[in-house]
Amino acid sequence: MKAITVRMKDKGFTLIELLVVVAIIGILAAIAIPQFAQYRQRGFDARANSDLRNAATSEEAYFASFLSYVSCASASACETALPGYDASNTVTLAMTAGGTAAEPTFTGTSTSTSGSGITFSYDSAAGGMQTP
Repeated sequence: MKAITVRMKDKGFTLIELLVVVAIIGILAAIAIPQFAQYRQRGFDARANSDLRNAATSEEAYFASFLSYVSCASASACETALPGYDASNTVTLAMTAGGTAAEPTFTGTSTSTSGSGITFSYDSAAGGMQTP
C-alpha cells in the first residue's frame, strides 16, 4: 500500500492571500460605516417628524374635549399635558397655542439631538406639516 503524504506547502494560506482578504474587508468597512451613520441620522430625523405628528394629533384630541389648545415648551411637558402623547428620548419638542378665541390654532416644532439637525414644523392654520 502506498502511504499518503501531505506536503507542508499545501496546508493553510499564504501571507499574500491573507493580506488581500484583510484589504478587501478594510475597503468594504470604509464604504459601509459612513453609510450606516447616515442611515442612523435619517432614522432619528424620522422619529422627530413622527413625534411632532403624534403631538399634533394629541393637540386635536385635547381640542375636541376642551375647545382650546395646549402650549408646552418641552417633550416631557407635552407628555404630561397632551392625552396619549409619548415622547422619544432624543426628541426636543415645543407646542404653542395661538390664534383668536373664535379661531384657535397651534404650531409645533421638533428636532432630534442625534439626527442631522433638521427642525420639523407643524402649523394648524397652514394645514399641517411644513416642509423643512
